[in-house]
Amino acid sequence: MTTRRKLTAEALGTAFLLATVIGSGIMGERLSGGNVAITLLGNTLATGVMLVVLILTFGPISGAHFNPAVTLADASQGGWREAPGYIVAQVAGAFCGVFAAHLMFAEPVYQVSEHVRSGGAQQFSEFVATFGLLSVIWICVRHRSEAVPYAVGAYITGAYWFTASTSFANPAVTLARSFSNTFAGIRLVDAPGFIAAQLLGATAATILFRWLSHPCLRMQRMWCFTIPIERSDVMIKPKVLFLCTANSSRTQMAEGFLRSVASDRFEIVSAGGDPGEVSPQAISAMK
Repeated sequence: MTTRRKLTAEALGTAFLLATVIGSGIMGERLSGGNVAITLLGNTLATGVMLVVLILTFGPISGAHFNPAVTLADASQGGWREAPGYIVAQVAGAFCGVFAAHLMFAEPVYQVSEHVRSGGAQQFSEFVATFGLLSVIWICVRHRSEAVPYAVGAYITGAYWFTASTSFANPAVTLARSFSNTFAGIRLVDAPGFIAAQLLGATAATILFRWLSHPCLRMQRMWCFTIPIERSDVMIKPKVLFLCTANSSRTQMAEGFLRSVASDRFEIVSAGGDPGEVSPQAISAMK
């Protein structure tokens, strides 16, 4: 997949996400008769469901990050070259989504939010929300990647209600929402504290789950979703090629070891001959 297509997918996905967050908030306020709980419930359900749809739609193209915190965590696994472009696309898409929501509801396109979200409790909530989101992604991508869309959507739906900040958990979302003086907005002056807490939460989750992960899974990128596709029954898996120009037996041994611990997660090939079976003693020694 070309970089241009990936960036377009990230921008479109993030735009639809923000249009959902802002638009459902406006719709909820207009229909709820001043009942904030009903407004928040509508905002929550729309956002959670749309996240599932967007990840299923754009996951096979770009990985469906829609979030600079996810992109930076992914880049820490070996993908810094694409990270700046992803983040620019996400921020640009987020602003487009906000402005589109304003247009759909006949609101002024350009607004500056006056919605106060300040204080240590709010910022700690964002640390917890982002730590939890990255934890879900880290574990699901490596062990149940087909469940990622549903797990992320369900987590954000729940986190809306157990965090005092309603779980922004996304720097691009936070920045864009500061330019919407609607239910889902946040004062621009409060945004830096949210973003700092989000990046700290993402960093903490990345450090923890890199340590917890099996060494063979540690470097798996976050865009390696195994989402079923209609044209075949084969799941999309990352391909691992082992190559050692000095000693082909090493590639065979490495291939056999990875097959023994993660054959269902990777398509594994080597430049050596058929590895056959690696003895349990050898596997134990390599662990």
